[in-house]
Amino acid sequence: MPNTSNSPQEKTHTPAIRAYLGGSFDPVHNGHLEVAMSVYQHLLPIATRLQRALHVSLLPNARSPFKTQSTDPNHRLAMLKLATENTPIQINELELWQAPPVYTIDSVRTLRQQYPNDSLIFIMGMDSAHSLDKWKDALRLTDHVNLWVFNRQSSTDVSDGISEKFSDSTISSENNTATTEDIAVLQSQLPLSLQPHITDSPIELLTQTIQRSSDSSNSNSTNPNSTDLTSTDLKSTDLKNANQGRIYIDSRPITAVSSTQIRELLHKLDDLTNKMPVAERQIASIASINDIISNTESNPLAKWLNPAVYQYIIAHQLYSAAQFR
Repeated sequence: MPNTSNSPQEKTHTPAIRAYLGGSFDPVHNGHLEVAMSVYQHLLPIATRLQRALHVSLLPNARSPFKTQSTDPNHRLAMLKLATENTPIQINELELWQAPPVYTIDSVRTLRQQYPNDSLIFIMGMDSAHSLDKWKDALRLTDHVNLWVFNRQSSTDVSDGISEKFSDSTISSENNTATTEDIAVLQSQLPLSLQPHITDSPIELLTQTIQRSSDSSNSNSTNPNSTDLTSTDLKSTDLKNANQGRIYIDSRPITAVSSTQIRELLHKLDDLTNKMPVAERQIASIASINDIISNTESNPLAKWLNPAVYQYIIAHQLYSAAQFR
């Protein structure tokens, strides 16, 4: 079953749930997949209960106009397909082939036009959400979609002691719950105009318009976290009015590892390898690939790169130090 998704609105009676994680994915790394899978696993039982299709997709950006050495979209797409193979995560190519600059507000408008009756969720880190007022018309994102905002911790050095500091999953366990004060601090980081749209329940990203209509008709359900919705309740999820979308802040901290850091580490390894004699260089390259395949801790890339993605990078000589000098 292909994991790419660009199809128009399917003819279904029940609205689907669609979540999108945007980024350059240059290269895609395990941190991206863990965030996407976290959203998928969180929403799956809700979608199953409501009998709604669930689609969580990676949304790769167009080539950045500010990066003259951005990797070819064909390579980025190939790596995304390798990384998402055998996972429920899909790839949406909406932005990938467009001429830059491509703005998020235009993409979410297009998605809303394609899927007028579905619940749409845009996933981002708090570092991005905090600066939304600097994006083009980004304070109007909630006119078209809901936002799922992750608590990204301070950026870490992926090459320095990462196996000791981050030996667990990128996303902290459910037991590591944030305090009320922590959540309040996170909420305060959003632009002021968006703070009234914060919800403490992700299900409201799926049912906020439904809940309002049921409230106005004196529905017997008064629990905003309830997932006991009838087929009548599910008829309309279109965001027709300004600022109707909701914002859910996922307080579980995630490690902020960027594709830029992965590229820099690949450059360092490439520099070190090129300084070796040819025979030693071949042995070192084999050892690095084996580290990734066996997921050992001797190579920090083993934690952050899918083995197939790493092999693709080696085979196509991507992110070499010479390429990015």
